Amino acid sequence: MTEDIINDTKNRMLKSIESLKSEMAKIRTGRAHPSLLEHVKINYYGTDTALNQLASINVMDARTLAVNAFDKGSIPDIEKGIMNADLGLNPVTAGEVIRVPLPSLTEESRKDLIKVVRAEAEQCRVAIRNIRRDANSSCKNLVKEKIISEDDERKAETRIQKLTDEHIALVEKSLEKKEAEMLEI
Repeated sequence: MTEDIINDTKNRMLKSIESLKSEMAKIRTGRAHPSLLEHVKINYYGTDTALNQLASINVMDARTLAVNAFDKGSIPDIEKGIMNADLGLNPVTAGEVIRVPLPSLTEESRKDLIKVVRAEAEQCRVAIRNIRRDANSSCKNLVKEKIISEDDERKAETRIQKLTDEHIALVEKSLEKKEAEMLEI
C-alpha cells in the first residue's frame, strides 16, 4: 500500500521537474535555441496552433533562428505570431525563410531573466513539497484506517522525505545550470 503512494509521489515529482525544465527552456539565454519559439501560438485559419506544427525551427548561428514554414501561405501569420508573442523578437522574412535575430542581452535584462528563473524554480520546489504533504497525509489516513502500522508510516515518510530531498536537489542543479547559461556572454 505504501509502495503505491511512494511510486505515485515519485512520478508526480518527476513531472514537476519536467515541467520546470520545459518552462526554463522557454526563457531565453544569450544563445539561439529552437525551444524559444516552440510554444508560440500562431493564428492559422482561425485556430491557435503551435509554431512547431506549422514550421521547422532551426538555429542559423548563435544569435539567429530560421523558421521554415510548411505552408508558404502562412508566412505572414507566423511572422505576426512571433511579433505578438511578447518575446521582444522581430522576425525578418527573406523569401521563404523567416529569420529571427535575437538581440543581445543587457546586464539588466539578464538579471531580470534570472529573477524569473528563480521564481520558476521556487514554484517547482513548492509543488514538490505539496506532493510530499499529500503523500504523508495519505500515509496518515492509512494508519487511521488501520491498514498499515505506525512503523510502516514512519518508514514511508522517511522514504518520501528522501525522494523530496533528491528532487529538490535536481531543481537546484537545473537552476544553477540555467543561471550559468544566462550569465555567459
